[in-house]
Amino acid sequence: MNENEKTINIFTTRLRQLLLQYKEMKAQIKQLQSQIEERDTQMRELKADLTRSQQEYNSLKIAKTIEASAPDVEDAKRQLSKLMRDVNKCITLLSEQ
Repeated sequence: MNENEKTINIFTTRLRQLLLQYKEMKAQIKQLQSQIEERDTQMRELKADLTRSQQEYNSLKIAKTIEASAPDVEDAKRQLSKLMRDVNKCITLLSEQ
């Protein structure tokens, strides 16, 4: 083989190696893009779950606030009813005199 043939063979071999590397890199890029898409989908789902959880938490907080104040409202109603009975008794007693 002369010098030109050696150079052409080396060039051909390196070109094949580059093509193989290119195909491998292309496959790797495709795989990474697929992973990115999967992560994006997961992120969207997690954001939706977070939003839903925050709404549920806010609803629960409101419900707990109402629930916590419900006994206070009942106590206030009982006390008011008792005061009204006391006032009515006093009015009755005063009107009898």
